[in-house]
Amino acid sequence: MTDESLKRKITLPGLRRLFKLYQFLKPYRLEYGLGLLFLLGSSGASLAFPKLLGELVDYGNQGKLGEEINRIALILIGVLIAQSTFSYFRIFLFVRVAEKTLADLRQHTFNHLIRLPMKFFQHRRVGELNSRISSDITLLQDALTSTLAEFIRQIIIIVGGVSLMLMTSLKLTLFMLLILPVIMVLVGVFGRYIRKLSKLAQSQVADSNTVVEETLQGIQSVKAFTNEFFEMARYRTKTQEIAQTGIKNGRLRGAFSSFVILGLFGTIVAVIWKGASLLGTGEIATGELFSFVIYTVFIGGTIGGMADVFARVQKFIGATEDLLEIFNEVPEPVIDLSALPDHQMLHGGIRFDHLTFSYPSRPEVLVLKDIHVEIKPDTLVALVGPSGAGKSTVVALLLRLYEPTSGHIFFDDNDNQSIPLSLLRSQMAIVPQDIFLFGGTIRDNIAYGKTGATDEMIEDAARKANAWEFICKFPEGLDTLVGERGTQLSGGQRQRVAIARAVLKDPRILILDEATSSLDSESERLVQDALEKLMKGRTSIVIAHRLSTIRQADMILVLDHGQIVEKGTHEELLKSQDGLYRSLSELQFGV
Repeated sequence: MTDESLKRKITLPGLRRLFKLYQFLKPYRLEYGLGLLFLLGSSGASLAFPKLLGELVDYGNQGKLGEEINRIALILIGVLIAQSTFSYFRIFLFVRVAEKTLADLRQHTFNHLIRLPMKFFQHRRVGELNSRISSDITLLQDALTSTLAEFIRQIIIIVGGVSLMLMTSLKLTLFMLLILPVIMVLVGVFGRYIRKLSKLAQSQVADSNTVVEETLQGIQSVKAFTNEFFEMARYRTKTQEIAQTGIKNGRLRGAFSSFVILGLFGTIVAVIWKGASLLGTGEIATGELFSFVIYTVFIGGTIGGMADVFARVQKFIGATEDLLEIFNEVPEPVIDLSALPDHQMLHGGIRFDHLTFSYPSRPEVLVLKDIHVEIKPDTLVALVGPSGAGKSTVVALLLRLYEPTSGHIFFDDNDNQSIPLSLLRSQMAIVPQDIFLFGGTIRDNIAYGKTGATDEMIEDAARKANAWEFICKFPEGLDTLVGERGTQLSGGQRQRVAIARAVLKDPRILILDEATSSLDSESERLVQDALEKLMKGRTSIVIAHRLSTIRQADMILVLDHGQIVEKGTHEELLKSQDGLYRSLSELQFGV
């Protein structure tokens, strides 16, 4: 976390944004309002105790025994029962509302995150986002259930207590209030520093979560490079930073609490001293002084407790500010599709019209420069070129993971901006080189291509992808767990599961990031055969690393430094004596 983020202050617009979180309370506002009423009742009952106890002392001091004292005692028992009842329902209702609200908030946060564009995830790490949706929202739970209720209760105690004290003795109340401004100023000063440390601690926890997330995701690489102790040291550094921040925060809060205790007992001593003087002159009764001292203890203890509540409020504000930053990001316009309208089905034609692109994180670097080419429906087009030429970027733009800096992409003469994003992506499928499988079963991973697919459809897709043979050999068959990121399967098996997923989706446009470059000969043969079946009858775009796999392509586009430098068939491109394709071919085959 930067110094700038720590210096952010709570402004009026900031408070308005903060108030947006309370929109999640609206569906439960009746229950929440009822909880507030019980909170008011509980706080009011607390304020009645000192007054009634004072009257009880006065009656005893005046020698009024029997009915009067018994009446006050019965009233005190009634107030105690009422306070217990109010406290039970207040806690129950607040917890009930908080759990429902946080469930809605978690769903909203996840739904918002998953719809954000790729440029957002370029600047965020998975561990940080996971921290936002878990630990930050957990802080909101504390805020909605106990922190907010405690804060309101303390305000009622202070305001109500001071009002009753004024009614009891104006002189003694004004004397007592001379000390309060000093304490309140210190609350603000200490709170400012507590907030900074709390926000820093939140950021450090997010960083430590990121280390855990990345290490466990890449555990195979960690062990392969024997970097266990390196990762231990990295995590130890992060946790020690959290501990040091917590210790510093504790030292600050301890100093604050010490001062409050000193101020509290000092106030009580001063009030009793002043009250004894007024008692001697007859300006105040014994019972009134007794009530006044109890009110002073109530108010002093409440102000002392505000240190902890204020610290929790600061944590809450820090967490909500980070959460609202995510909410302020504009999501992609994705929709839930049930069926594709006939008039919006793609035929497979693609045209790049003077396309130029720079990544949002590097706007000064042109990744693609004036790409202008047309791809006919039901053809196989290969993209070749050295690393960094822009091949994968072309694919990302086709899927609208990013928007062009200038120029247009047309599908069947329709600008891609005019086609709803979900409709466009639903008719495209990609089989990448680095296959990502979810940690469930083979069935779940294949069915990801078409959720709700029947077992017959899944089996048929597996057969077409040459995956059914190895699936049948597993005792659990389709219900075999693939492990984290598919680590329980070989590279060839993962590729064929991914191909089966694409077969099940039955896309109009197929994108292949050469899937056979890191496979053994037998796996390559099976995968290549499955890919050839998959490419039939649809427009296929292949990012080629092995030129042997694209000799039959209808058109080969050769990219270099973000530009198309050559295009044609395999035979046509080999005729160019000084062409880049011929040079790449000679490097691979000596031809």
